[in-house]
Amino acid sequence: MKIWAWALLAFATSAGAAETAVDAIAAHKHLGVATCSNSVCHGASQVFKDSNILQNEFAIWQEFDPHAKTYATLSTPAAKTITAKLGLGDPAQAKVCLDCHTDNQPVAARGDRFQISDGVGCEACHGGAELWLSAHADRKVTHADNLAKGMYPTENPVQRAELCLSCHMGEKNRMITHRIMGAGHPRLSFELDTFTWLHPHYKIGEKWTKRKGEWNGVRDWAVGQGIAAENLLDVLVDPKTGWNGIFPELVLFDCHACHKVYKGNKWGPRQGTGLGPGVVRLNDANLVMFRHVLAPVDKAAAQRVFEETRALHRATTESREATFAAARRLRATLAELVTKVAAHDYDAASLDAILASIDADGARGEFRDFASAEQAAMASQSVVVAFENDGKLDKDKAALLHAKLDALYDTVKDENNYAMPRFNTALKSLRAAAP
Repeated sequence: MKIWAWALLAFATSAGAAETAVDAIAAHKHLGVATCSNSVCHGASQVFKDSNILQNEFAIWQEFDPHAKTYATLSTPAAKTITAKLGLGDPAQAKVCLDCHTDNQPVAARGDRFQISDGVGCEACHGGAELWLSAHADRKVTHADNLAKGMYPTENPVQRAELCLSCHMGEKNRMITHRIMGAGHPRLSFELDTFTWLHPHYKIGEKWTKRKGEWNGVRDWAVGQGIAAENLLDVLVDPKTGWNGIFPELVLFDCHACHKVYKGNKWGPRQGTGLGPGVVRLNDANLVMFRHVLAPVDKAAAQRVFEETRALHRATTESREATFAAARRLRATLAELVTKVAAHDYDAASLDAILASIDADGARGEFRDFASAEQAAMASQSVVVAFENDGKLDKDKAALLHAKLDALYDTVKDENNYAMPRFNTALKSLRAAAP
């Protein structure tokens, strides 16, 4: 059993009745960032001798990590304009804003040194430190001991994805709605592996893997796609958050199906939806990617996801009942397959199968939608980094692949000027250069 697998079991035991990642994070009192930033803890300027960690995590978080600045954004003119349009008043006081821009715990669950102005601090991701703060630095205390006391298992890709997506995508207890987007909130986009390493405050090495188990970035990407797809379907079928009056919650649908420059005849068919022109369609980017996740794992299952996704698209044009039924069938399929994906060893052969699958989808026109193309670009990056980590690339080959990757990203840097043919050309060029 992989080490992160038993960490999941420890989490399930310690969390007790916790139903979601948000519940687990809130299960114990939050003591505040100040309790972690001491110079002999995570606020050191240099690594201590024989330390298992860098010990400068606080400084890195404070200076480089956007999570440290999320509360400050609530005082910007843009934030105030959004809440004014929504009738919410001061964004620094509005719960719907604080829930994701801060570690918004109930007052009774905050320690003496807790400050809401710290933004998304340590315990927002690692869980309330009430029971494990004083013990977790002791070398005799194992990681399993910390998990049993309420530390959240961020090393576990399933648990990390559920937590990250609760804000970066939204879930039924803290939903980023179409109304919030309409008031001016930026479009949400997330991919687990890419976003994990945008601003890292730790390194994967022998000491980390000894404590927390094997790390595999492509596996993390794969799991993240599955959990995001599950989350989409969970919200869709929830009668309170998935619907707004007579309309479904439109944030679940593809933004660019409606919001695009109206010029020329740009519509074209997508096999993955089976829908005609002028139809508002679900944002199925994570479902599209999950088929590529399955390419080296189970090709028959990938085809099943394709067919059930297409059936869901068709059901949205029929009735609410048909949509719910199709979503629940697909959700059950995903639940079965995410476990299989999480246990798969994404080796070098898997990387080639994933790139080939993505490239084939490009040729079929499946990246007509910007959101799917954006996800495919981030997936390609995870694969390229994995090739490097596996020692498959010499210096020149690595430089070539990164140049091809930059060219691919260039095609998705402006959603308003996205062109599928240009994206497909860059994707094919990257595929041809891969080992």
